[in-house]
Amino acid sequence: MAVAAVLLAGALGLAWAPDVPVAELEARWAPPPSRFVEVDGLRVHLRDQGPRDDPSPLILLHGTSASLHTWEGWVSHLPGERVVSMDLPGFGLTGPDPQGQYETIRYVRFLEALMDELGIESAVVAGNSFGGQVAIEFALAHPARVQKLVLVDALAYPRNAESVPLGFRLAAMPAVNGVMQHFLPRFVIANSVRDVYGNPDQVSPALVDRYYDLAVREGNRAALGERFRHLPSEADAARVATLKVPTLVLWGGRDRLIPPDNGERLHRDIAGSQLVVFPALGHVPQEEDPAASVQPVIAFLRQP
Repeated sequence: MAVAAVLLAGALGLAWAPDVPVAELEARWAPPPSRFVEVDGLRVHLRDQGPRDDPSPLILLHGTSASLHTWEGWVSHLPGERVVSMDLPGFGLTGPDPQGQYETIRYVRFLEALMDELGIESAVVAGNSFGGQVAIEFALAHPARVQKLVLVDALAYPRNAESVPLGFRLAAMPAVNGVMQHFLPRFVIANSVRDVYGNPDQVSPALVDRYYDLAVREGNRAALGERFRHLPSEADAARVATLKVPTLVLWGGRDRLIPPDNGERLHRDIAGSQLVVFPALGHVPQEEDPAASVQPVIAFLRQP
């Protein structure tokens, strides 16, 4: 019993992970061109890259527990475009909403305020996973401000996951989420990232470092549990078919969190949309293979 107690204490010690103040993370995860702007009560971590006079800027919205870094591969292939990416409220270095509001409409209002702050009247809006949900809701609420939509493994319908990452499953349990705000074994993050890749061998220690560091940013773990209370319903899904925005749907053929049949449904529901599937990729094609997944986007941006 004494040996078991010692082993348990050691394991808990290794998993001990208190919140980390954002100031301790900025040097590593917010080098130039990162900057911070005050928007709607939030200190927002963003990158605004490319020509400011671009009439069709591209706004990139990341998924749950991700950050603007997930898009950097795409950005490197879009040197002639104005590309805006940010850490959404509750995630990355932006951190939790001081009002504790994580309803999708809150993110729609946030995006509207951010565009106003940056002087962007309308844009091409792209979103991955949860970011896709925000993109859809923003286009429904403000169609005049969305020139085109790019939906990447987007959360649009009630989830029919074949596999949910371990970190997501734990965060969705209120009692466990409370414990996770103090303890977070690295293997939970590693397992979760590997789960959303088509080829888990692509997940490097450096990638896990990034997801881990931003997960323990002060307030993010508590915000994640709140965010999971606002997944799409069938009533939300029914509104997707009312979209009238030119739309490109991209999907990873090995996505087990939001399987490819969701992409096919989006393609059917959004009149005139285009669908491209990457058979070998998973839930985050823009991160797993940016060079391949950005090519349909480049072609889509060039279409009148």
